[in-house]
Amino acid sequence: MLADLWHLLGRIGSCFTHRRLDQDFTEELDSHVTMLTDENVRAGMSAEEARRQALIRIGGRTALQSEHRATRGLPLVETALQDLRFGVRQLWAHPGFATAAIGVLAVGIAANVAIFGFVDAALIRPLPFEQPSRLVTAFSTRPDRAPGQSRNLISYLNFLEWRTRSRAFKSIAAFDVRPGLVLRTPQGAERVTGLRVTSDFFATLGVRPVLGREFRPDEEGPAAPATVMLAYDAWQTRFAGRADVLGQVLTIQGQPHVIIGVLPKDFYFPLADHADFWATIRGPQPCWESRGCRSLQAVGRLADGMSIEMARTVQDGLLRQLRLQYGDKNPETAALAPLTDEVFGDVQPILFALFGGVVLLLLIASVNVVSLLLARSDGRIREMAVRNAIGASSSRLVRQFAVESTILVGASTVLGLLLAHWAMQSLTGLLNADMVSRMPYLQGVGLNGRLFAWTAALAMVAIGLFTLAPMGRLAVARSVDALKESSRGSAGLSWQRIGRALIVGELAIATVLLVSAGLLAKSAYRLLNVNTGFNAEHLIVTAVGLGPARETPGTLALQVAERLRPLPGVEAVAYADLAPVGEGLAPTSGFQLPGRVSGDVVEDHPVRRVSASYFATLQATLLAGRFLTEDDVTSARGVVIINQTAARRYFPDEDPVGKPIVIGMPPARQIVGVVADIKDGPLETPPTPAAYVPFDQVGFSLLVRTSRNDAAVIPALNTTIREVRPNALIQPAMTMTERINRQPSATLKRASAWLISGFAVTALILSVMGLYGVMAYSVGQRSREIGVRMALGAARSSVYRLIVGESAWLVGAGTVVGSAGAILSAKLLSRLLFATQPWDVPTLVTSALTLIVCALIATFVPAHRAMTVNPLQALRAE
Repeated sequence: MLADLWHLLGRIGSCFTHRRLDQDFTEELDSHVTMLTDENVRAGMSAEEARRQALIRIGGRTALQSEHRATRGLPLVETALQDLRFGVRQLWAHPGFATAAIGVLAVGIAANVAIFGFVDAALIRPLPFEQPSRLVTAFSTRPDRAPGQSRNLISYLNFLEWRTRSRAFKSIAAFDVRPGLVLRTPQGAERVTGLRVTSDFFATLGVRPVLGREFRPDEEGPAAPATVMLAYDAWQTRFAGRADVLGQVLTIQGQPHVIIGVLPKDFYFPLADHADFWATIRGPQPCWESRGCRSLQAVGRLADGMSIEMARTVQDGLLRQLRLQYGDKNPETAALAPLTDEVFGDVQPILFALFGGVVLLLLIASVNVVSLLLARSDGRIREMAVRNAIGASSSRLVRQFAVESTILVGASTVLGLLLAHWAMQSLTGLLNADMVSRMPYLQGVGLNGRLFAWTAALAMVAIGLFTLAPMGRLAVARSVDALKESSRGSAGLSWQRIGRALIVGELAIATVLLVSAGLLAKSAYRLLNVNTGFNAEHLIVTAVGLGPARETPGTLALQVAERLRPLPGVEAVAYADLAPVGEGLAPTSGFQLPGRVSGDVVEDHPVRRVSASYFATLQATLLAGRFLTEDDVTSARGVVIINQTAARRYFPDEDPVGKPIVIGMPPARQIVGVVADIKDGPLETPPTPAAYVPFDQVGFSLLVRTSRNDAAVIPALNTTIREVRPNALIQPAMTMTERINRQPSATLKRASAWLISGFAVTALILSVMGLYGVMAYSVGQRSREIGVRMALGAARSSVYRLIVGESAWLVGAGTVVGSAGAILSAKLLSRLLFATQPWDVPTLVTSALTLIVCALIATFVPAHRAMTVNPLQALRAE
């Protein structure tokens, strides 16, 4: 056993010392030849004949050396090392080819791996919960509403019914969608990120704390003890990761809470913003004591053996029972959705679109490298023919191609991974705090085992493709004519045919990417420039609150507004419970006209509480009646302003001004005005009925119209609020334009448009470079033909038209095929488009013209070179 191992090690070692061993064997052979020559001379032969007979007796030196190598080493390893050295020398001898091929392929691999990193983080890596596939979000919908506006939150009292009576779930929990808690610190009150959840929230998710315990059932409800759990980051930053944090008391919402646990480091809850503090739903609160106040979102774990369809049926039956029991006339049906769909639903189509873009980009890069390899293999026909003539087998030549492809792809892969790491870090760095809070799973984007496996798979496919590409030249190399220089003409013509087909494919793919980028860019532009119903320029927005402190409704808001109005640069000041262009679901109330039949359905629509100067500050359009007055607000008069959509819905054939309408609970309010629709919710949502009533809140959003640089007003704004109330909680102020730009839908559409545009520009450059290479090679191969044409009297302009016409045919074919593919691919992008049709004609035409112009510019140099061909030199060279 040891002898065999020693022998194997010796064979392996000989692969790296073959030159010395060959030299020793050659010297030994020479000594034997000399000895036999001397014997033959002594036998009477001449010196020349004696050496000839000695060599015949010894046998062929080359055969003996090959046999000796086979017995002492590993022939396969030795030939592989020879191929490796030869391949490196080949690439080193042709730096232009090597640089172009490695650079182009590295860009394609880098883009592919970088985007796959985001796909992995969002769609492949499992959520940090136990059996996440069994988790669903549960809610009710209103079939009488438009799509996108039918989903309802649930009230706490209804959730208690769901938890005790539903057979669809093994367990079900809920969280209050109103984020934020007030923490009392030695420096004063501080607004922190936090959520109120039901006691079984973490048990339902299957998340166990790394320190301490979960909430107990008795820690939820009006008389429950106040406890809190910490996120891992909060434990590290605020308590330095100390184990004695358990049992400490924090004052949250004005009440002492005992710390009972710390959540795992990798835990995040993607349906809500990042929360540092987690407390239970407890203590008296008006919203939690009203069945009509909906502020909770439910998450359930399906019962064993229960599918989503079965659970939906069970939950639907429960909703019918509750409507009968509590006399609710609103038609609601149950709806369940996998938690993964809720988390990644908006991101999935964008990631798929980006991933499709990088796949197409990698395909273009691969086609360019294949074109380079084919062109280079035409120049190596005579080399392969010579090697074939001296005994190299086809398998030996294929192995050489494989080794050269491995070197090429290996270098591209290493460079591509470095570029991908930089690209992922750069793209992650572009995410603002809001996006990171909404998509915490993107924080872990980076190189990992799955990305390395994906890269290895791409590399293997590329090696196979680049090995097969030049194999078609082997048949030519085996012919006798391949040893002649003139044989390059037929090989060149065959490459031109293949190269033209590849270029048509490249141009078609580039067209698809250009059209996709154009559609996404137009969609993002239209979303960011959607009619909001007010003037967003020179408008500052912030939010002010006092936490749990008691305050007369409207007092702080009125005092702040009065102090801000005289400030330099301030034109108008207003306040409301919520600022326009918000995110997610907004508070709603029922709309009902007096005299309506009691059994009729009551529709819920958004209701905003606003100051008298709200519409003037927004510069909204008054369509009928009047705006609110200060008397309306200070006296809490029962008046209301409705928007244009509400007027059309409830008063289609009459003037609504002066008519009564019940908003929420009786008594009815009098409509005093109608305003044009204001975009209160997300930018992409269609207009919905809305009402505006006099302000009667403690916390408020502040709106300030300025006449000069907004950045100069913001510090004075914060200082003034602090002067009025030092302990006020102030959210960072921003301009309304910035608020619009930071909307999730706008951010995602803008980012996807930029990325696809980057892929499209890269694809355009690569495809145009490929076209240039094909045309330049074609001119070089056809120099004799061009010389003959010009010798026979062809004008230089006709030669120019010949080359440009050939290029125009390729560009036209690629554009037509690409436009058809773009229309089909655009339908897949329809979920990402806003107010833009997939077959948008201006985008199609602009993309096609861009490609045609760039491609024809790239043809100018080869065409100009063809015009300058000297007929005599071209014919003499042949």
